[in-house]
Amino acid sequence: MENRQREVCPRCGWVYYPQLKVSAAAMVVEENRLLLVRRATPPWKGCWYLPAGYVEADEDPARAAERELLEETGLIARVDGLFGAYFFDDDPRGNGLLLVYRLVLIGGSLSLNGEADRAGFFEAHRLPAPLTSAGHDRAVAEWVAMVPNDRD
Repeated sequence: MENRQREVCPRCGWVYYPQLKVSAAAMVVEENRLLLVRRATPPWKGCWYLPAGYVEADEDPARAAERELLEETGLIARVDGLFGAYFFDDDPRGNGLLLVYRLVLIGGSLSLNGEADRAGFFEAHRLPAPLTSAGHDRAVAEWVAMVPNDRD
């Protein structure tokens, strides 16, 4: 049924299955404002994104979202549920899956670690640009669509 060519070891029969990279992102909203950080390194240097990073092979993706938030911003939070999952094929490091978790702040103070050079909370109608792709842009767009428009 699966019509894909796969590399197979002729000695043992082991089949190589390439896999998606899995990333976890933190969606932190305070007073209807979304936390974004600006990337300080390639790829997407100078673009804004949700605090995020790759999930380690032995790590629960929800814990990875909490860890990445702490590493990139100094903020401590707990996961409050999955916001969404986004396939991406536009990252030069490989195709992947971005799991975006809603997080609730419980401590820490905003400080940057070098991966990001700026951070802040932004209202839906005042988001910085440009946003990274790799699923971040779609997750942010979905969040914006859910925010009540108080400007009317």
